Amino acid sequence: MRPTLRFLDDQLIGRILDEARDLLRTLGVTIHNQEVLALLGDHGAEVDPKTELAILPDDIIERALATSPGPFKLYDVLGNQTHDFSGHNVHFTPGSAAINILDDATGEIRRPATADYVRYAKLMGGLENIASQSTAFIPADVPDEISDSYRLFLSLLTCEKPVVTGAFSGEAFNLIRDLQIIVRGSADELKQKPLAILSCCPTPALKWSEATSQNVLDCARASIPVEFISMPLSGFVGPVTVVGTLIQHTAETLSGVAISQLANPGAPMLYGGASAIFDIRYETTPFGAVETMMTDCAHTEIGKHLGMPTQAYTAMSDAKRLDAQAGLETGVGATLGALVGTNNISGPGILDFINCQSLQKLVVDNEICGMTFRMLEGITPREDFPARPLFEELLRDKHLIIADHTRRYLREEIRFPGTVVDRANRARWQDEGALSLRERASGEVERLIREAEPSRLDEGVKRQLVGRMEAAARQAGMDALPSREA
Repeated sequence: MRPTLRFLDDQLIGRILDEARDLLRTLGVTIHNQEVLALLGDHGAEVDPKTELAILPDDIIERALATSPGPFKLYDVLGNQTHDFSGHNVHFTPGSAAINILDDATGEIRRPATADYVRYAKLMGGLENIASQSTAFIPADVPDEISDSYRLFLSLLTCEKPVVTGAFSGEAFNLIRDLQIIVRGSADELKQKPLAILSCCPTPALKWSEATSQNVLDCARASIPVEFISMPLSGFVGPVTVVGTLIQHTAETLSGVAISQLANPGAPMLYGGASAIFDIRYETTPFGAVETMMTDCAHTEIGKHLGMPTQAYTAMSDAKRLDAQAGLETGVGATLGALVGTNNISGPGILDFINCQSLQKLVVDNEICGMTFRMLEGITPREDFPARPLFEELLRDKHLIIADHTRRYLREEIRFPGTVVDRANRARWQDEGALSLRERASGEVERLIREAEPSRLDEGVKRQLVGRMEAAARQAGMDALPSREA
């Protein structure tokens, strides 16, 4: 039996949805994009081009939800299926778009460069419990205008896993789309086998910027999956209560669903989010807070109620180092997100309020993800009835180490973690160097990067990717791309 968890009952979900729809049909949503406003107006929304306010009647929301395609699949650069966003299937992906990296050697937080990103992409190929890459942090050695596409370029070139990414401008989308089409061979093949998911974030409260709403529009038209990342902050730019925050989150997400489905009925979507509380004491947005995790798990329940695949930022920490707080917050968040069946759980590797990515933490979080997968398998009888013969053997031999029953089911019942997790007795631990968690994690990072195999993507396709990226770099004023040596 698969263990599950719920925070909301169906009646409460219904009331939250009713209130969210009421906000959209009375207060409306501000959209700083005339093309999107025109689209909504053409489908019956009450639009004021001057104030950029759109009032969305219930029938627009109902029509959008009716055309939502529900579950979809994701594929790697070679065209192999890696994700099935249906039911309670759970997949993990690193947190995205950090501006800093935790330096493995010094333990200091610093700005990353291309070489850091290549190391990250190589590492991702060896983390078996994290199914996709993300464009995890922003290399500081390229201009801002190409940084979005450059991260995707490095990911597609280095690692075979699909990518969760995003664009911070409408212009960046075209290059992000083109890179994916180069890998797939055609726009139609990309529609058939999606390679990346783009994060699209409304602005609290009840707003869409020009760039992010344009991304929703462009992704829908190209049938590129999006995940809606509504980010209300409880007690700051959102109600202080979990329920109030969920009402805001639902309204903002439903407005994104409307834009997407009116642009292209059936365009693939994830009902996602990154809600957080606001800690008034420090003026911070702790993603490691249990109330943050509860809110994000609850919006997963709302998304499932609507029949949509789901996403949430629940497996991360606000700590600044790889320490006990980092493990505590990430472990609790990953466990809760898995138990509610969030289809795409974001966050592994992340520290410092989504500002920092850590390769050391990624290998630790890979073990956390593995533990959650074992938990989700639940408890299953395996020739345990009748029990007497097994216990007669135990009483006779004084152990069951080499029993047939043990040998048949050892690997199915017990998950053995890698070297990052210390399970040795103290004497053996001392004999093997008395290594700390950070030292063990650093060793595993270096091993996986050292043993990483080059991507099996066709060499001709790789040359096309490089050519397209070099052309964009020249337009941005660069003579050449940074070295990809790591």
